[in-house]
Amino acid sequence: MTLDLANIVGLVGSALMMIAYAYSNMAQTINFTLFNLLNLVGSLLLIGSLTVHFNIASMALEIVWAVIALFGLAKAAWKGKTSS
Repeated sequence: MTLDLANIVGLVGSALMMIAYAYSNMAQTINFTLFNLLNLVGSLLLIGSLTVHFNIASMALEIVWAVIALFGLAKAAWKGKTSS
Protein backbone atom coordinates (compact mmCIF):
# COMPACT_ATOMS: atom_id res chain seq x y z
CA MET A 1 0.00 0.00 0.00
CA THR A 2 1.23 3.45 -0.86
CA LEU A 3 0.37 6.46 1.23
CA ASP A 4 -1.15 8.48 -1.59
CA LEU A 5 -3.78 11.23 -1.30
CA ALA A 6 -6.67 8.78 -1.67
CA ASN A 7 -5.41 6.68 1.24
CA ILE A 8 -4.85 9.76 3.41
CA VAL A 9 -8.41 10.96 2.67
CA GLY A 10 -9.72 7.49 3.54
CA LEU A 11 -7.77 7.43 6.79
CA VAL A 12 -9.16 10.83 7.79
CA GLY A 13 -12.66 9.55 7.00
CA SER A 14 -12.09 6.45 9.11
CA ALA A 15 -10.79 8.59 11.97
CA LEU A 16 -13.89 10.79 11.90
CA MET A 17 -16.15 7.74 12.05
CA MET A 18 -14.15 6.29 14.95
CA ILE A 19 -14.38 9.63 16.76
CA ALA A 20 -18.17 9.58 16.26
CA TYR A 21 -18.35 6.03 17.62
CA ALA A 22 -16.22 6.87 20.65
CA TYR A 23 -18.26 10.02 21.26
CA SER A 24 -21.52 8.04 21.18
CA ASN A 25 -20.15 5.66 23.81
CA MET A 26 -18.55 8.22 26.11
CA ALA A 27 -20.85 11.25 26.07
CA GLN A 28 -23.44 11.72 28.80
CA THR A 29 -25.85 13.10 26.22
CA ILE A 30 -25.40 12.87 22.47
CA ASN A 31 -25.62 15.78 20.09
CA PHE A 32 -27.15 13.87 17.18
CA THR A 33 -26.30 16.59 14.70
CA LEU A 34 -22.60 16.33 15.55
CA PHE A 35 -22.71 12.54 15.66
CA ASN A 36 -24.38 12.20 12.26
CA LEU A 37 -22.28 14.96 10.70
CA LEU A 38 -19.07 13.19 11.72
CA ASN A 39 -20.41 9.95 10.26
CA LEU A 40 -21.55 11.63 7.04
CA VAL A 41 -18.28 13.46 6.41
CA GLY A 42 -16.31 10.34 7.31
CA SER A 43 -18.28 8.15 4.94
CA LEU A 44 -18.06 10.73 2.12
CA LEU A 45 -14.29 10.90 2.54
CA LEU A 46 -14.11 7.12 2.41
CA ILE A 47 -16.31 7.08 -0.69
CA GLY A 48 -13.89 9.54 -2.28
CA SER A 49 -10.98 7.28 -1.38
CA LEU A 50 -12.82 4.27 -2.76
CA THR A 51 -13.27 5.92 -6.13
CA VAL A 52 -9.48 5.58 -6.51
CA HIS A 53 -8.96 2.26 -4.71
CA PHE A 54 -12.29 0.58 -5.47
CA ASN A 55 -13.79 -2.18 -3.36
CA ILE A 56 -17.46 -3.00 -3.98
CA ALA A 57 -18.23 -4.21 -0.45
CA SER A 58 -16.68 -1.15 1.18
CA MET A 59 -18.35 1.19 -1.31
CA ALA A 60 -21.77 -0.35 -0.59
CA LEU A 61 -21.19 -0.03 3.16
CA GLU A 62 -20.14 3.61 2.91
CA ILE A 63 -23.08 4.56 0.68
CA VAL A 64 -25.53 3.02 3.16
CA TRP A 65 -23.65 4.67 6.05
CA ALA A 66 -23.94 8.07 4.35
CA VAL A 67 -27.67 7.60 3.70
CA ILE A 68 -28.28 6.66 7.34
CA ALA A 69 -26.28 9.69 8.49
CA LEU A 70 -28.36 11.92 6.18
CA PHE A 71 -31.57 10.53 7.69
CA GLY A 72 -30.13 11.13 11.16
CA LEU A 73 -29.28 14.74 10.28
CA ALA A 74 -32.75 15.29 8.85
CA LYS A 75 -34.33 13.82 11.98
CA ALA A 76 -32.16 16.00 14.23
CA ALA A 77 -33.04 19.09 12.19
CA TRP A 78 -36.75 18.21 12.27
CA LYS A 79 -36.67 17.67 16.05
CA GLY A 80 -34.90 21.00 16.46
CA LYS A 81 -37.61 22.81 14.52
CA THR A 82 -40.50 21.12 16.33
CA SER A 83 -39.05 21.59 19.83
CA SER A 84 -38.63 25.37 19.53
